[in-house]
Amino acid sequence: MSAFLEAESTLTDRYQTTVPETVRRALKLGKRDKIHYTIRPDGEVVLRRAAPTDGNDLVLGQFIEFLARNMADHPERLQAVDSGLVERIHSLVGHVEVDLDAPLPADDE
Repeated sequence: MSAFLEAESTLTDRYQTTVPETVRRALKLGKRDKIHYTIRPDGEVVLRRAAPTDGNDLVLGQFIEFLARNMADHPERLQAVDSGLVERIHSLVGHVEVDLDAPLPADDE
């Protein structure tokens, strides 16, 4: 793209907006695609099409993002896992063998 494209949109009362057609075309966005925002220190916001998921669990991904944000925002809440808890975990599940490469069973199995 050699020239700058500019577009404007308006926020609704619920802080929602429609992505302008020029932006949707430039980013090749379709319905249900995700948008990634990068906020730079100077306040500039860069909007780009988010990388497509590779089949990962979206809810799990959102939960992990929540945990990462929470740890960054509240490092004082982090606690070390003591050896007593590790021993307790091993006593409960240490005998369980797991093959992480095995396919998951179908729902009807």
